[in-house]
Amino acid sequence: MLEFYHNAISTCSQKVRLAMAHKGVEFESHEIDLLGGGQHDPDYVKLNPNHVVPTLVDDGSVLIESTLINEFVNDRFPEPAMLPADPAARHGARLLVKTIDEKVHPATGVVTFAIGPRTLLLRQPKEVREANTNAIPDPARRAARRSVIEHGIEAPEFAGALTTMIGFMDRVNEALVSADWLSGDGFGLADAAVLPYVLRLDNLFMTSVIEARGALHAWYERVQELPAYEQAVADWLAPPFVNMMRTNGEAVWREVEPLTRQAD
Repeated sequence: MLEFYHNAISTCSQKVRLAMAHKGVEFESHEIDLLGGGQHDPDYVKLNPNHVVPTLVDDGSVLIESTLINEFVNDRFPEPAMLPADPAARHGARLLVKTIDEKVHPATGVVTFAIGPRTLLLRQPKEVREANTNAIPDPARRAARRSVIEHGIEAPEFAGALTTMIGFMDRVNEALVSADWLSGDGFGLADAAVLPYVLRLDNLFMTSVIEARGALHAWYERVQELPAYEQAVADWLAPPFVNMMRTNGEAVWREVEPLTRQAD
């Protein structure tokens, strides 16, 4: 059986769980406590030197990077196919995922930690919080994390990151005006990749951003009706943690809402 090292709320973990659930792939679960610094544990770092989740282990082969893991899952378990058969359409699906990896995911980290778990992290002993921040290998991510935990939505990185996220939602909404799915005729790898970022806005009390984009909102509802969504996402979300995220988002919504309109 596959061994999967992941986290319930992690966007990258969610997208891999979605792909595996859609294909009916079972796995042995190893949950990593990201807020507690589990991703920096030396034994885990031996598997994933980037100090991130997820990591998939298949018969001794260690697979990292969620996009590549999903490509592996699609190859390893061919049915149902999660990429279009048409080469140009397949390129389009992969290009969407590439944009997430390069731009949207880093921006989402900034937005998330400026709002969602910030109050929880600020209650940690300073030495624990600093040790976990200092363990982030990438210096740019490390600096951004420290900035948003300290300054919240007033951090200089926040407005630009939110603009990136919402601009991507506009792009996805436009793509969905003429299609039900982002991966061809059915739910696929591009849909699995996009869903966690739409969900993150929802969890951070930015539901109105989704609802204002009709095609995106309809797609979001379609995804939530899939059995894979329940199995891969909903069943893993702890209501108290989601409630904390939404409560913290609501607390700053008056300041954040104008920034969402500036990004339009």
